[in-house]
Amino acid sequence: MTSNFLIIMSDEHQARALGCAAHPLARTPNLDKLASRGVRFTNAYTPSPICVPARASFATGRHVHQVQCWDNAMPYTGSVQGWGHALQERGIPVESIGKLHYRDERDPTGFDRQHVPMHVQDGIGQVWGSVRRESERVAREGDRMLGPDVGPGESGYTRFDEAVVRRTERWLAERAGSGDDGPWCLFVGLVAPHFPLVVPQPFFDMYPADRLPEAKLHPSTGYRRHPWVERQNALMNNEEKFRDPAERLAAMSAYYGLCSWMDHNVGRILRALEASGMKDGTTVAYTSDHGDSVGARGLWGKSNFYEESVAVPLIMAGPGMPRGTCDTPVSLLDLSRTVADHFGCEIDAAAGMESLAAIAARPEEADRAVFSEYHAVGSVSGGFMLRRGRWKLNWYVGFAPELFDLVADPEEMTDLASDPGHSEILADLETELRAVCDPEEVSARAFADQDALVARHGGLGAALGLGAPGATPPPERGQVPARPDPR
Repeated sequence: MTSNFLIIMSDEHQARALGCAAHPLARTPNLDKLASRGVRFTNAYTPSPICVPARASFATGRHVHQVQCWDNAMPYTGSVQGWGHALQERGIPVESIGKLHYRDERDPTGFDRQHVPMHVQDGIGQVWGSVRRESERVAREGDRMLGPDVGPGESGYTRFDEAVVRRTERWLAERAGSGDDGPWCLFVGLVAPHFPLVVPQPFFDMYPADRLPEAKLHPSTGYRRHPWVERQNALMNNEEKFRDPAERLAAMSAYYGLCSWMDHNVGRILRALEASGMKDGTTVAYTSDHGDSVGARGLWGKSNFYEESVAVPLIMAGPGMPRGTCDTPVSLLDLSRTVADHFGCEIDAAAGMESLAAIAARPEEADRAVFSEYHAVGSVSGGFMLRRGRWKLNWYVGFAPELFDLVADPEEMTDLASDPGHSEILADLETELRAVCDPEEVSARAFADQDALVARHGGLGAALGLGAPGATPPPERGQVPARPDPR
């Protein structure tokens, strides 16, 4: 009999910020426990290191340049069908609770029902971020992408996650008591650890300032960011807008506190699953839409191709899943294919995507290639990443590439792209990247679609004023006070 499938997707969880990944600080006992009874994919990547494009790609199993949801103002509408639609056609109940970040709940996005959904603001999202040309874009003075407050407390996001968890607990209990023993699929979207960097006091206190590590490659040490990254960051200026060093440390404490808060909520969901009696018949997948730099290179948030931003945590446990770790490079698009395959469905996924269950059952395939791309807020041209084996290529249209050896240099301290001794592998990776897409053509197509979007909203002047300056506001009707006990 086909098992149920529970997908839990957090937001902005750095892949390394897990106890089971040997992070020196992060305390994630519930995710560690899930990993201990399943498989943790150690080299998992997002199709795009920003919310809306990543989630559209996950919904469909297709690359961003195929679905053309380029940025946070071009949300998924269901026009390109994905795994949810395939399950609906098969008659599998499929519902969502929490953050989706699509256009709105009225669109046919592959769910029978959406509970306390969170979508882009006003159905249009962050239109100002679609203005990307250096000659046109404008930094929003006075706004800080991370939000005005940093530290202990509550925010709309912590209250929203509380509502999501309570609804999930109720959903599982109701399903167990329904008398229907057929398989189901449930997607749960948590917003933590996405900024605002505000977390209930007990979780903030888990990470005192004197225990925090120094941020690597901070510009104050003489490190110079890649020009594409420097231009991208110039529109955000998160690091530069901290009031003082103490607030910067508080931001780091809050981020890790939010990781533990999120883990606490995952634990509540998993305990509710066990209490329902459905644990043994349910496959559970935990992941995130992208990571967060958390101060590395003087960067905060996502939107780049360094491991802190582009890698994602990915854990699967359930009937038939092996235990341990899988080092084969994988993508969230493989998870899309996994959900469909689990229920015997077909989706028109990107070439090369396959079930994570099958990948985990085989010996490591180190040379499997994984692709990511970015055409959103702050970027002055298209950015692309190809990870294959030990090598990672970051390709920027109109700029020099970056090349890293992730075995010898897992912290990406040394760019080898200009080293003549690595010219052959650089050329080889570029060829493989161009087999996935034409970077110049894709970049031009993204700009054309964004130009058209800006025109529809009344031109540059109007577009630059549309959308939240930072985090998408949570729905007011889906907020309740948090339970701050970390135990």
